[in-house]
Amino acid sequence: MGLSSEFKEFAMKGNVVDLAVGVIIGAAFGKIVSSLVGDIFMPTLGKFAGGVNFSDLAVALGKDPTGKDVLIKYGAFAQTIFDFIIIALVLFFVIKGINRLKKPAPAAPAAPAPPPKSELLLEEIRDLLAKRG
Repeated sequence: MGLSSEFKEFAMKGNVVDLAVGVIIGAAFGKIVSSLVGDIFMPTLGKFAGGVNFSDLAVALGKDPTGKDVLIKYGAFAQTIFDFIIIALVLFFVIKGINRLKKPAPAAPAAPAPPPKSELLLEEIRDLLAKRG
């Protein structure tokens, strides 16, 4: 088997294709969530917090050798945390829905097991005695 046919077989396996689709959709979903947080949630939250722009929140540590400010950008970090929380919540609900679909339907109640042979024999004896008496 040649290298190209081995690669084709590998690339066409279901798991590899599914993973590729998942990564592409995940990247697109990440961009959507980042935009939702950065362009909608954070400005709204900043407006209610007194006109604060979260992406500008930082602590200056000084200057680097080239003269640029060295900053700890805790506002951008807060925005990234919001991104993560939203993505985690959405994934939780998606996986919860998928698991609900995967659960088998409740099994119908099983028919009662037949009584043991000794019990059947005792019932026959009872019935015979009832006919005699």
